[in-house]
Amino acid sequence: MKIIILGAGQVGGTLAEHLAGEANDITVVDTDAERLRELGDRLDIRTVLGRGSFPTVLRQAGADDADMLVAVTNSDEINMLACQVAYTLFHTPTKIARVRESAYLTRSGLFDNDAIPVDVLISPEQVVTNYIKRLIEYPGALQVIDFAEGKAQLVAVRAYYGGPLVGQQLRQLREHMPNVDTRVAAIYRRDRPIIPQGDTVIEADDEVFFIAAKANIRAVMSEMRRLEDGNKRIVIAGGGNIGERLAEAIESRYQVKIIERNPVRCRHLSDSLESTIVLQGSASDRDLLLEESIGDTDIFLALTNDDEANIMSSLLAKRLGARKVLTLINNPAYVDLVQGGEIDIAISPQQATIGTLLTHVRRGDIVSVHSLRRGAAEAIEAIAHGDAKSSKVIGRAIADIKLPPGTTIGAIIRDEEVLIAHGTTQIAAGDHVILFLVDKKYIRDVERLFQVGLSFF
Repeated sequence: MKIIILGAGQVGGTLAEHLAGEANDITVVDTDAERLRELGDRLDIRTVLGRGSFPTVLRQAGADDADMLVAVTNSDEINMLACQVAYTLFHTPTKIARVRESAYLTRSGLFDNDAIPVDVLISPEQVVTNYIKRLIEYPGALQVIDFAEGKAQLVAVRAYYGGPLVGQQLRQLREHMPNVDTRVAAIYRRDRPIIPQGDTVIEADDEVFFIAAKANIRAVMSEMRRLEDGNKRIVIAGGGNIGERLAEAIESRYQVKIIERNPVRCRHLSDSLESTIVLQGSASDRDLLLEESIGDTDIFLALTNDDEANIMSSLLAKRLGARKVLTLINNPAYVDLVQGGEIDIAISPQQATIGTLLTHVRRGDIVSVHSLRRGAAEAIEAIAHGDAKSSKVIGRAIADIKLPPGTTIGAIIRDEEVLIAHGTTQIAAGDHVILFLVDKKYIRDVERLFQVGLSFF
């Protein structure tokens, strides 16, 4: 697939890194020559220096026969204009744009071929807000992913000493919960993946990924670790787009406070939010945190645009007694450094957003793609099409399907029913199949499984 990526920032660079190793023809366009040079030296891609909305630059990047344009520069306007130029001059089949400003997103009818021809809109702030909201709803989870509009969920938890299943074989999960069907999709032990078998023993500190119907998630979590009390008091450091959207989404269910440095922004937040308490000041102000009873806080969320400020305020809040801290980290190099110590969960906007982009790049009928463990693994929701003659999966029991190495099928969603995958489970036409890949280099093999005959969707 020939793909042009506009913007060599964190999202554009991460996307290029994901796709360059998958036999795609990738060209990255940016105005930053040094950033392009760094990407070009590291990845097997073409780079073009220039403004992505200029027709001459797009033609130089290969827009005449490109399959897809992904506009993820820091400017909403450049992203939208580039899609317009690609549609009008080059008839590019698929155009994806990152649009941050909610003033654009709330206007119905703005993004179609008769107006601004954007096929797929990506709003990183909304993606990250939804990601954080799910973590708040499931205390103790490291990652929560929805499939089939929330009917099934994949959850990552860290197994703790004292959990009922710790030190026991996976096959005993069914004995512990005879009325709950679930499947452990993967286990990471000291950062190495383990493909789970019935005799696999769960150890303390294992990162366990399991899939189940949404109604059964809490029951399964309780087998891996002691369930934490529900969250009630939440403090958000940073009243930007993500902080405001998150407060708006959760303020009816939790006691929410926002700490924001900018007085003008504080006034806007207090006018637009209903029950959230808005405090002007610095989240690194020890006296302010103590005054606001940070020791009684269930979750402290550092959501400013400054990684260092987020890390320092999180460390301070944890030291002062906050039960859990979640920290937004834009620099991927910092994520592995800080998570799991004083900081409970480091949230990478790039990794949260990248799955949405990958969904539209994958071949076969891929409904959703989720990047896991900072891009090391992927969870995919694919739809099975065709019949027993034209499909490699339909009519076959899961045990008889030749899956690529390190790939497991976790569940099948058939109409409204969630079927946890077992060896004898057969896949039918129209099934939504949830797969877990610990090694992304086999993604092409997985895509081929869900392609009908020799054609691509």
